[in-house]
Amino acid sequence: MSRSAMSGKNDYSYTGSGTNSQGNHYCSRVDNNSGSSSYHYSNNNGSYYYSNPNGSTYYNSGSGYSQYTAPNGNVTKSYGDSAKK
Repeated sequence: MSRSAMSGKNDYSYTGSGTNSQGNHYCSRVDNNSGSSSYHYSNNNGSYYYSNPNGSTYYNSGSGYSQYTAPNGNVTKSYGDSAKK
């Protein structure tokens, strides 16, 4: 069953969520206006990953490394304290 939510200008429906046996959480949703889907993972080790409707992705290790990939494929990596967000 999906839930609808309104967040600013983004009207979306949750399409799935759960937690696996290792304690890692995921959530997926679809933008009701564009039909684009997105999801995120929050892992038990402190890392997390987002796949956004515009095609960009973001990964954070939770321990000093992050990587953003823009829709055009450009990659930005960050190391150290600036990646701990």
